[in-house]
Amino acid sequence: MIAQKNPVKAFGLKAFTSDGKGMQNKRKQVQALTEPKREERCYDIFVSGIIKRLFKRRGVGVVKKHSHFVRLSLAAILLASTLAGCGVVSDGSANSGNTKNNAESAAGGKDDGKIVIGMSMDTLKEERWQKDRDLFTAKVEELGGEVKVLAANGDDATQLSQAEQLISQGVDVLVVIAHNAEATAPIVEKAHKEGIKVIAYDRLIRNSDVDYYISFDNVRVGELQARAVIEAAPKGNIVYIGGADTDNNAHMFKEGAMNVLKPLEEKGDIKIVYDQFSKDWKPEEALKNMENALTANNNDIQGVVAANDGTAGGVIQALNAQGMAGKIPVSGQDADLAAVQRIAEGTQLMTVYKPIKSIAITAAEMAVAAAKGEEVKADKTVNNGKIDVPSVLLDPIPLNKDSLNVVIEDGFHKLEDVYKNVPKDQWPK
Repeated sequence: MIAQKNPVKAFGLKAFTSDGKGMQNKRKQVQALTEPKREERCYDIFVSGIIKRLFKRRGVGVVKKHSHFVRLSLAAILLASTLAGCGVVSDGSANSGNTKNNAESAAGGKDDGKIVIGMSMDTLKEERWQKDRDLFTAKVEELGGEVKVLAANGDDATQLSQAEQLISQGVDVLVVIAHNAEATAPIVEKAHKEGIKVIAYDRLIRNSDVDYYISFDNVRVGELQARAVIEAAPKGNIVYIGGADTDNNAHMFKEGAMNVLKPLEEKGDIKIVYDQFSKDWKPEEALKNMENALTANNNDIQGVVAANDGTAGGVIQALNAQGMAGKIPVSGQDADLAAVQRIAEGTQLMTVYKPIKSIAITAAEMAVAAAKGEEVKADKTVNNGKIDVPSVLLDPIPLNKDSLNVVIEDGFHKLEDVYKNVPKDQWPK
């Protein structure tokens, strides 16, 4: 090591005997040479602090597993700190008080060790999914975690991009409500590369190594729908209006319905005169399908099995235009407010209530347990075309005009909302 010249001698401080301005200036000059620059001191503290936070939050093993993420994060930190110094931004303005937030942002999340669950949703346009989001989030927060929610509005590419965003933010577990059962498979692969487990919520992700699946017995849902319609219309022409062809659940609902309808058709009791899926579960698509069914059969329809309440709404709109609403039994699913109102009014026969609170709370408990590395209780399996996925399947509940009290007592809807369009003297006592 090369010996450095004594700065005190170099500046001739011994020649000064007073504390005047000359002495003060000399001291400042010496201090500038003998102490590290403010930016250099803070740079060291900043980088070492981030490394400690990463290890504290995820543990040594996980950091090693996420070494690619760590390298990228540190690269971003080094660049940011080089450009900005410690609390100094590029335009020269002070940024004091925001250094901690900047550090946390660069590291990809909070440094308090809190569990973070990512929720990639198909859509929030339907009332049902808003309830799922709110109940799921509330339960995770009750268990000490937080939830980051992104909704793709029914677009495959958007959902993939949003899922990648959640993965890059370092969520501990990713919960996916798939828009497309096949197109979401790459999400699972990308998450697993970062050591993140994936839970398929309500809709199965096909041909993937998804870790867990939670839903209702969806074949049973279809059976309940078809059975109710057949009880009301045991003979004649039956129409099936399905959901989105891209949604695995839509196929399961149809499977269940056909378990009931096909044997009756073979006996000659009924005839399935129209059978179509409705793109993206859109009511307007169901409306078009029902209009086509009515036209093709000269309005000679005795019953309609509609896969959910949204498609039921489209069906009933088409029937209403022909003066047939309330005369043809129509099934549904989800117990949406508009649907239970139609049931109370008499234009929709039934819906299948899938207690959203049950699936949301159970899924939240599964996600937090998986994040903690604890056992996730899944007593069933469902094959997704690649593996038998550990699954939790909950029981659906059929509702008709005589059992709407179930959703009211469950707190899902209020009595005054359900019977809003019914004369008050006809409300249940």
